[in-house]
Amino acid sequence: MLKTAEFVSLGHPDKTADFISSYILDRFIEQDSKVKYAVEVMVKGNTVVLGGEVCSNTKLKNIETYIKDAVRKIGYDERYHQIWKENALDVTSLKIINLIGCQSCEIFQGVENGGWGDQGVFAGYACQGDSLLPKELFLAKKLNNALYQKALKSDNLGLDIKTQITIDEKGKIKTAIAAIPMLVSENLKPFIEEILGDKPEEIIINGTGDYVCHSAIADCGITGRKLACDFYSTTCPVGGGSPWAKDASKADVSLNILARKLAVQNLKDNDEVFVYLSSCIGRSTLPSATLKTVKNGAISWQNLEGDFSPRAVIKNLGLDKPVFADLCAKGITAI
Repeated sequence: MLKTAEFVSLGHPDKTADFISSYILDRFIEQDSKVKYAVEVMVKGNTVVLGGEVCSNTKLKNIETYIKDAVRKIGYDERYHQIWKENALDVTSLKIINLIGCQSCEIFQGVENGGWGDQGVFAGYACQGDSLLPKELFLAKKLNNALYQKALKSDNLGLDIKTQITIDEKGKIKTAIAAIPMLVSENLKPFIEEILGDKPEEIIINGTGDYVCHSAIADCGITGRKLACDFYSTTCPVGGGSPWAKDASKADVSLNILARKLAVQNLKDNDEVFVYLSSCIGRSTLPSATLKTVKNGAISWQNLEGDFSPRAVIKNLGLDKPVFADLCAKGITAI
């Protein structure tokens, strides 16, 4: 049986959108730790569209400045524009369309009373191995991060990177795929083999041939479209919605991170652990909190106990602090 996983860099348009929203959320939290925030971002060409709801004791000024700061932190800065010109996102020419409104008074009322800001089912996973992740996902992420760091220092390689790893039942790498912008053809196969610590049966670099035009210039980026990369690929169901673009009261970030943490804590000598949590909007208790363990093919189930209220979860995970851009960059599976 072959297993495949994909990963994308922050330079990918969808992750750029995730990072912009997470970066703005951090700036809000610096001024108001109780901000209620849900802001979706779309990036196309050099236009950034913000749409969503914010309820805060402060009005964030200079949103355009923060968006440009986020784009620069990804690596799409003035130097990058000089190299790639019209072929990549240009931080100096960004146009901002701000469609942010206020949070629904009904939702706000429930959250202020200590309840969750959304309902849903959330999943966490851990398994034996590097980073307690499936091998194919670990390797796709490792390769992507290495290529991204290489591209940040390069005058030839671009930041909009996708990697994909296929392994067989013995863990042998069958295929390694990398899509990475290049101004001039560059042999990256030795670098890929070094990072993977193995020689794949096949390495494919830029399957379409030339890859120059990239980022939001070549593709539209929207928050929440890379969930399989953010979570566990095909090994575990995606829980709830996107963990980015929302404050911690929304559950999509908090309970997904908590589920991952509980899975890691309960892995011990098990082969795999799945954690499933559910929430109800406006309520502080969870309808369900379930642990599934797999060991030598045997499956066991049990209910989890604890204080799973928003206040307790947010405090225990430190999600009342400006940590969201960093989480977005590293991914919840880094927990």
